[in-house]
Amino acid sequence: MPNALARETSPYLLQHKDNPVDWLPWGDAALHRARDLDRPLLVSIGYSSCHWCHVMERESFEDSETAALMNERFVCVKVDREERPDIDALYMEAVQAMTGQGGWPLNVFLTPEQAPFYGGTYFPPAPRFGMPSWRQVLGAVADAWDTQRDEIRAQGQKVAPRLGGGALLTASVEPLEDTALDEAVATLRRSYDSVHGGFGGAPKFPQAPVLEFLLAHGEPPMALQTLRSMAGGGIFDQIGGGFSRYSVDAQWRVPHFEKMLYDNALLARACLHGFQASGDEILRRTCEETLDWALHEMRAPEGGFYSALDADSEGVEGKFYVWTLDELRETLGDDADAAIAWFAATERGNFEGANILESRGPEPAAEQRERIRATLLAAREHRVRPGLDDKRLAAWNALMIAALADAGAVLQRDDYLDAAREAAAFVLDRMRGPDGRLLRTFNAGVARLAAYLEDHAFLLEALLMLYEATFEERWFTAARDLADTIVARFADADRGGFFSTADDHEQLIARRKDLEDSPIPAGGSSAALGLLRLASLTGERRYEDAAAGQIALLHEVAVRHPTAFGHLLQAIDLQLAPRREVALVGDPDGVAALAAVVRETRRAHLVLAGGPGEGRTAVPLMEQRAPVDGRAAAYVCERFACRRPVTEADELRALLDA
Repeated sequence: MPNALARETSPYLLQHKDNPVDWLPWGDAALHRARDLDRPLLVSIGYSSCHWCHVMERESFEDSETAALMNERFVCVKVDREERPDIDALYMEAVQAMTGQGGWPLNVFLTPEQAPFYGGTYFPPAPRFGMPSWRQVLGAVADAWDTQRDEIRAQGQKVAPRLGGGALLTASVEPLEDTALDEAVATLRRSYDSVHGGFGGAPKFPQAPVLEFLLAHGEPPMALQTLRSMAGGGIFDQIGGGFSRYSVDAQWRVPHFEKMLYDNALLARACLHGFQASGDEILRRTCEETLDWALHEMRAPEGGFYSALDADSEGVEGKFYVWTLDELRETLGDDADAAIAWFAATERGNFEGANILESRGPEPAAEQRERIRATLLAAREHRVRPGLDDKRLAAWNALMIAALADAGAVLQRDDYLDAAREAAAFVLDRMRGPDGRLLRTFNAGVARLAAYLEDHAFLLEALLMLYEATFEERWFTAARDLADTIVARFADADRGGFFSTADDHEQLIARRKDLEDSPIPAGGSSAALGLLRLASLTGERRYEDAAAGQIALLHEVAVRHPTAFGHLLQAIDLQLAPRREVALVGDPDGVAALAAVVRETRRAHLVLAGGPGEGRTAVPLMEQRAPVDGRAAAYVCERFACRRPVTEADELRALLDA
């Protein structure tokens, strides 16, 4: 008999519906049962593409004897961390404080009042490598609950107030100085890998927000080398496009093979901005191949985007992606020698006897290169595909909307713009509750779960980008509505900054402010950046004040720890820089020609509006703007103080470059 997870829509939870464990989803039923029975909650948190989550399921959760022990002594709860980032963040912080480490699967034991008292990550079925077995852990925790219940509860009452993330922080009294960002760059330079790019050693993560900060702040070398190294490494799928989650080594060679929607949205956009900053065609191509992969493999029929591809196929990590030398020769025929040299493939391979393909050798001419890619891609389609997590998350869709809109405008790809429009319409129309509020997740035709700060903030940024890419005012209007919700329901009027949950969200043991990019941008940092951009389009001080509250909380720590605060550093950079507002008015062709000038390089400190300049407008920056002598005109402003309008591309370029 399936357990209660059979009624869920999360692919991760559904993976566990046939376990003999009496799993419940997080919710009133589980919490009431724990209180009624006075049993601890055993909360196991993971996600569908998590390799070690699958391992622990096979070893322990599918074992009938282990399941019987879990069912007898605990109320067992399964959580998809991607659906419930609030629960995951709370108990990840607790386990890291208890053990000094974290990760997934995350297994944490709570009192019936939801206070954590023991936890860890993966536990094996038998003791090894100094780790107790899962059954030993279950027995020890159950015995402790039976004999030390009052002490555990008392300790839990002390733990709860410390789980609010940054909720107890107060604003810095130190002024925000222009030199602060130079200090952040210097800190990044000290941890930079000057040979392979990236920051720190193995395992190495892409850290797209940090790369974006460097590009925005006019410090491109570290970002460009990192992007080029990743584009040529095994972390990038040289055949099908798209980036894997991270590299297990320092050379970007051997990836952890799961492909996440958010990584690819963030890295596609970073590659686009790297191309704008450098003119490097490899970065342009990498951006397009990443977005083309997303459109081909991750797009749902209604226009939204799926969440992830698993690392495993046929139970083996990476099997779908690697090639032996014999397979390359048999598949490619006359093109094999050129491909083997290009991919630096060898008889021994670089991953368990096979080759993770890298673009490290001499690249074939364009026609042969595309023929090799197409031939290998067609052959790969006959393999067993990795599992797909087909839920749609509002936040991750927003990141992809922003990437498609940005790339569509810069690269003049109408297919990207159309996909961005469809995804935005899907999120705005289908991921709503009966009250019109944004919801977090969609699957099997149903949207559910209240949206978080990151859902609202990422969508705010995305809709502003989509407006700037299309000049369609419906996206600006929707963005402004989201901003008003963020300020009304997530902002902390007392201490500044933003809570991760709305003021009417389900009450957990603590209401958090999640601070760091881990690995996606922190919701508060995204809110700050989006609100600053909106303030420049509207002239409304309240949006800038709300953003400034987030920056005041964190600017000192962000400068000292820049790898954890890349997105906030972009917001600080925007706040400190002279911001320009550009309004383009006139006929569509004339406006498009002027917009192309604005987009020909990376202009991080600029917002863009456009339209015919006639009649009513929802965008304050467009008010009282008109063509000049019947010609499309550009108004270049700072803080809404505008220079005389110009009509020629060269005049506009000179103003922007001044």
